[in-house]
Amino acid sequence: SVVIQECYVQNTAREYAKLYAAEAEPLEGFGEVPEIIPIFLIHRPANNIPYATVEEELVGEFVKYSVKDGKEVNFLRRDSEAGQKCCTFQHWVYEKTNGNLLVTDLQGVGMKLTDVGIATLAKGYKGFKGNCSFSFIEQFRALHQCNEYCEMLGLKSLQTTHQKQRKATSTKSKNLPNSSTVKKMVPKKAREHRDFISSEH
Repeated sequence: SVVIQECYVQNTAREYAKLYAAEAEPLEGFGEVPEIIPIFLIHRPANNIPYATVEEELVGEFVKYSVKDGKEVNFLRRDSEAGQKCCTFQHWVYEKTNGNLLVTDLQGVGMKLTDVGIATLAKGYKGFKGNCSFSFIEQFRALHQCNEYCEMLGLKSLQTTHQKQRKATSTKSKNLPNSSTVKKMVPKKAREHRDFISSEH
């Protein structure tokens, strides 16, 4: 069921967020770390819809810090502390899983996040398959720009590793002068796929 998968995805992402916090919090000057709130599955056998999820209500301005596939630049993501730390979290997970897994759709109120997605390569990662297209991983790798929090965690820039791994496509991703060029680079197929699987928020 979709509800059960949603629960599984969010709680898996939450485990990564806890590990990220454990590494980032002790660093001088890092400060508060975004957290993914837990989502609980409840079983209601007498109800028409036997499974439902329960989570803490987030009060305040709800912001999307990372669009699923990373092709839109959200100013709140680029300029806010929570947004930058979310991008660093994505980079950290990407590096930790050797580019096999990416936490996507980071959104919430302040540092509290919910309703996230996970993209994995087609074969999955350690027996886990994400609920988002693996093309998001490719796009994240091409578009992510490191910030001061990536530097604090000692994460490797994706631009250089990307060129080494894929010599054939490296010329495309070397210079990304502005967002309009970036939009053209996104394969049409990936765009349609995203519309097809994104849930209606």
